[in-house]
Amino acid sequence: MQKRKLGKSGLEVSAIGLGCMGMSFSYGPAKDKQEMISLLRAAVERGITFFDTAEVYGPFTNEELVGEALAPFRGRVVIATKFGFDLSPEFDPRGMKGLPGLNSKPEHVRQAVEGSLKRLRVDAIDLFYQHRVDPEVPIEDVAGAVKDLIQQGKVKHFGLSEAGVQTIRRAHAIQPLTAIQSEYSLWWRRPEAEVVPTLEELGIGFVPYSPLGKGFLTGKIDENAKFDSSDFRSTLPRFTPEALKANQALILLLTSIAERKKATPAQIALAWLLAQKPWMIPIPGTTKLHRLEENIGAVSVELSSEDLREIENAASKITVQGARYPERLEQMTGR
Repeated sequence: MQKRKLGKSGLEVSAIGLGCMGMSFSYGPAKDKQEMISLLRAAVERGITFFDTAEVYGPFTNEELVGEALAPFRGRVVIATKFGFDLSPEFDPRGMKGLPGLNSKPEHVRQAVEGSLKRLRVDAIDLFYQHRVDPEVPIEDVAGAVKDLIQQGKVKHFGLSEAGVQTIRRAHAIQPLTAIQSEYSLWWRRPEAEVVPTLEELGIGFVPYSPLGKGFLTGKIDENAKFDSSDFRSTLPRFTPEALKANQALILLLTSIAERKKATPAQIALAWLLAQKPWMIPIPGTTKLHRLEENIGAVSVELSSEDLREIENAASKITVQGARYPERLEQMTGR
């Protein structure tokens, strides 16, 4: 497995990571724990060293799963987790409909790290992201709280998820950021306008989540797809039958290139991301071994500058239909 560094931080991880959320949360009922432990360990055996979780996934159960599965590999893997939601006892975690409120008050950040350390069974969090920007707490206070945790040896690296450029700059001035995690793929390209150039300027790594468009870019989802009420895609405008049908043009593009490259549409979508910048590390999630192996195979797919131009030209003529999130969720992004 090729390695990449997250910006100027020196944090080196596998070129593709593994998003673990769907094993416990959000994409239908939680999967069998022992099967997921086996999958996580299979990922390590195949060269993946970068794993992504969060306290809100479950809540808490995904961190526990990742902690148990990766306990034998301490020192060989990098685990990223996230804080910033108010996980009070009345929070109902079914799907993302009962999404809790935000809380990044410094005392809450200090509480969150203690819980994550225990659940992940580690002495220090490798990469600690603020999950969403909290408009009630100045980002300088959040960055200062994480800076203290780094000085105490409880956290190694600081990151933000779905933050806008002003927030990124203000946080980075207090405690240098190692990574920004935001949605980015061929069907969600907003980060290209401001975020990606800012990260290049500041030397911060970029971790695209949902690099396969929450499964759509695999080519396995059409307008007849049915999503369980516990699958949060059932709430997303982009996953209505009308939008899924309209957006098949993107799949046709990926399929045509995949056939030429003897690859799959998912591998082309991931290879396109890897070709954007050497400090981008996508984290596709999966609960299936054959999908994990398919995703890893994307690292070996080489797209020439001509291939990339062709993708760009074709993609520029396709207007993706449907908002990526319902309004409340979208309001939590890009601050």
